[in-house]
Amino acid sequence: MLKQVADGVWVRQSEWVRSNAVVVRGDDGVVLVDPGISGADLDELADEVDGLGVPVVAGFCTHLHWDHLLWHSRFGDVPRYATRACAEAAGAVRERAQAMAAESAPGIPLELIGLVTPLPADGGPVPGELIEHEAHAIGHAAILLADRGVLIAGDMLSDVLIPLLDPRRPGQVDAYEAALDRLAEAARTVEVVIPGHGAVAEGPEVAARIAADRAYLDALRRGAEPVDARLEQDWLAGPHKANLEQARRSS
Repeated sequence: MLKQVADGVWVRQSEWVRSNAVVVRGDDGVVLVDPGISGADLDELADEVDGLGVPVVAGFCTHLHWDHLLWHSRFGDVPRYATRACAEAAGAVRERAQAMAAESAPGIPLELIGLVTPLPADGGPVPGELIEHEAHAIGHAAILLADRGVLIAGDMLSDVLIPLLDPRRPGQVDAYEAALDRLAEAARTVEVVIPGHGAVAEGPEVAARIAADRAYLDALRRGAEPVDARLEQDWLAGPHKANLEQARRSS
């Protein structure tokens, strides 16, 4: 069910890793950011967007992981954007993304996965300011809606996911810290942060999310075991081990 979190900004959370689809009203219609996850989720999202009485004019994916590259024909044949780096890399991961979606997201239109193009320099129909960085995935981006006090963070600043480093690229601890610096600066102007997974952060919780991620990275740097409640989720043991190994190689 869509939940309004700010003026012209709605969130719909799926059960799968508490994934958040974001609906943003622009000048000419709404933009769908990272819509997902299953076919049933997307169909219900389409019903709820229809209820707003505003057309979908574009999509935006924050990064090139499969669960952020999804789409449904009911949203329309409209442009779907990403950063240039993400769009250029999407073709190479599309087949793998389709296979992962087929395994984890029943009913997804596989042929529509990953069909993204670079966002125009003027932002096109996507409102706000893009904050691009290299943490977690190539060409990862957040969207700052300063006039509405909202930061759409992609797979950052989550209360259910630890910082997930990209195991295929070196220097990810540094990249993540640099990204946190950029997001922290943007977050000074907002009251609401929408992560790709987990609860929406509001008020003091925004700073708490940033502090938690900084503490986790600091522990990685020191080779220590982080004191982080998110690690109570068993399935994060593997990614956490990979993070530790990458941090040790980088030190």
